[in-house]
Amino acid sequence: MRGRQQFSIQFLQYLDPEGNLDLPLPAWTDNTPLLHAIYENMVLARLLDQKAVALQRTGQMGTYPSILGQEAISVCTGLAMAEHDVLVPYYRDAPTQIIRGTSPAEIFMYWGGDERGGNLNRASRDLPICVPIGTQLTQAAGVATALKIKGEEAVVVTSCGDGATSKGDFMEALNVAGVWDLPIVFIINNNRWAISMPLAQQTRAATLAQKAIAAGIDGIQVDGNDPIAVYEAISKAIQRARESHQPTLIEALSYRLCDHTTADDASRYRDGEELKAHWKEEPIRRFQEFLHQQGLWDADREKTLQQQCQQVIDAALDEYLAMEDEPDSAIVDYLHAFLPYAMESQRSAIQQRASEENS
Repeated sequence: MRGRQQFSIQFLQYLDPEGNLDLPLPAWTDNTPLLHAIYENMVLARLLDQKAVALQRTGQMGTYPSILGQEAISVCTGLAMAEHDVLVPYYRDAPTQIIRGTSPAEIFMYWGGDERGGNLNRASRDLPICVPIGTQLTQAAGVATALKIKGEEAVVVTSCGDGATSKGDFMEALNVAGVWDLPIVFIINNNRWAISMPLAQQTRAATLAQKAIAAGIDGIQVDGNDPIAVYEAISKAIQRARESHQPTLIEALSYRLCDHTTADDASRYRDGEELKAHWKEEPIRRFQEFLHQQGLWDADREKTLQQQCQQVIDAALDEYLAMEDEPDSAIVDYLHAFLPYAMESQRSAIQQRASEENS
């Protein structure tokens, strides 16, 4: 009988919760514009997130999944990707989408129930947001297979929450990525909660990153509240996938400082003291402290940034609220590339009813 297999999972962290360095900085941090871009996009993401929650609370938007406390993962993903790469997102990836060309107004439209928010006109290679848990992972493996067959030097980046790692789709996608050497990067936003289910009740594994071992691919765990660690891990994984078609699984440890969605009340199942403790680890304040320590940020820059972000959000809000309603037939218009014969009569009936109601 074989002996018990031994393994270790690397944990990567450069900045502690106070913004102090734990490790020497990687070479790319000499790129001051990139450091600024990370911080500025995280601030925009948080302010846009706050506006989206407010819109839902006032009846101007549907159920919305906040990204509060998880901004570093999505922002660094977007900044690490090349334009010709393909994003296969899940529902907390709005910041990545915006960096890759989706407008903030389209984000409002999507969660407002308007299908035009999923057009992705400025990010046409990317897939739209995936709400069903875990199904985007096997779709991403399919896209990566197509890119490899075509010989494209492009990488697929896909993400999920910790809850999705309990779904069969997750291991199926990892397994095929390992067997076929696919150019794909899997990113887990481990915010410790699958709605009301804590991580300890989802898995006995010490890390989620170690699930890569069974698939024969590389796995790494990073501090998801440390933007330097997140960007370093994702950019290296993308480079590896691009150059050698080797997949990677990245577990980014974060914490969901918000409700699961605006339809949830986390105070019913989550301890208030635990939440308070995790606020001390959040990524924006941490990275701001680091930038101050490096002499790369000050109060005047912060004031200007806040004003610029507010202008972006106000413009997006105006565009969203000014959108005319889609025709009633839109309920079926976006289901298929070509409308099946069986649905043509349904569409005609919808149009007829709308015409009668408006006459």
